[in-house]
Amino acid sequence: MKTGSIMCEAEERVDPKPIRLVAAVSRSMGIGHKGSLPWSLPNEFKYFIDKITSVAEPGKKNLIIWGRKSFEPFAESLLPLPNCIVALLSRTLSSVPEHVYYVCRSVRDAIKKASKPPLSEEIETIWVLGGVESFAETMKHPWCDQIHITAIMEDYECDTFFPEFDRDIFKLAKEFPGIPSEIQEENGIKYAFQVYQRT
Repeated sequence: MKTGSIMCEAEERVDPKPIRLVAAVSRSMGIGHKGSLPWSLPNEFKYFIDKITSVAEPGKKNLIIWGRKSFEPFAESLLPLPNCIVALLSRTLSSVPEHVYYVCRSVRDAIKKASKPPLSEEIETIWVLGGVESFAETMKHPWCDQIHITAIMEDYECDTFFPEFDRDIFKLAKEFPGIPSEIQEENGIKYAFQVYQRT
């Protein structure tokens, strides 16, 4: 598939896709400070990348929805991501950055794009990587079935926080296939992988 300057448009047929959020959060639900991560956990970060780039069906891809401010600090070192199509959220960009397939004005537009032909025939899962407004909007979408959290068991100075969500609607799974249940430790920092599943 070729990178192109295509804004999201409406079409008629809808093919619902699972929507999943993924974030690492501090004890106070912080996710960032001055535009970057307040911690350095390479193994956790690799786990996160492996998660969003994995597909169950060969030939399929995942759509990655990324807010511009969340995207820019990582773009150069991460991209291109295997098995992924990146939809960047921006109301101001007039061109498409390298390795980005679509610039969309809103989460709603990106989801619409992924759920209608021809893109829907290629997409397996939609992953949302931020920012805060994108997380808050997407967790209310009826197709959002999972929130994947790395719970970092430390406090950090943060100026950006993961939005509150209804723990009666999204319940923490005691065990989840493919997700380590034991506490991890890296660079003296403990953390746990958690999946909150829509009931």
